[in-house]
Amino acid sequence: MCSKILLYIIKMPQNIVLFGPPGSGKGTQATRIAQRYSLVHLSTGDILRKEVANQTELGKVAFALMQEGKLVPDEIVIGMVGNKIAEYDARQGFVFDGFPRTVLQAKALDELLSQAGKSITCVISLEVAKEELIHRLLLRKGIEGREDDNQQTIENRLEEYHQKTLPVSEYYKSQNKLYTIDGNGEIETISERISNLIDKIISN
Repeated sequence: MCSKILLYIIKMPQNIVLFGPPGSGKGTQATRIAQRYSLVHLSTGDILRKEVANQTELGKVAFALMQEGKLVPDEIVIGMVGNKIAEYDARQGFVFDGFPRTVLQAKALDELLSQAGKSITCVISLEVAKEELIHRLLLRKGIEGREDDNQQTIENRLEEYHQKTLPVSEYYKSQNKLYTIDGNGEIETISERISNLIDKIISN
């Protein structure tokens, strides 16, 4: 056990991107990854919702776009993420949840981390069937009351994902950093799949 903990400390993954469509469980699994590997959980969705709740100028713009199922402009999101990264010690690792969502954002993230002498360790893509995604999002609406989780907005968000976000996987695939995980099933089962994958990456 001690040797395994020591291995985590020596070869702990520095920066992980959790990738997947809306409803794939990125937020839930990112929280678990952050806790298990002592990483900072950086969720752009949480940042945006906080701006909306505080009714900032950014929040007003973001709210209007989110209501339509559209992505917030790259320059705004990149700026927010850059500010968050700067808040933490350069030695601290991150698990990115909901970012990057475009190839431009992916390139910007590489540059932001490079400035701190860091890079993306791996990108874990959660693969979930469309019917299951819609089911999860509608269920979440009933539990959390999220106004952006209605049928039409969900369809718009999934279309935006396929058009603008899915190409990000090819960007990381070209860097040999992309790994896919079956995101169907129980939360604990999916979490175990992810942990097993990360442990293999650590041990290499």
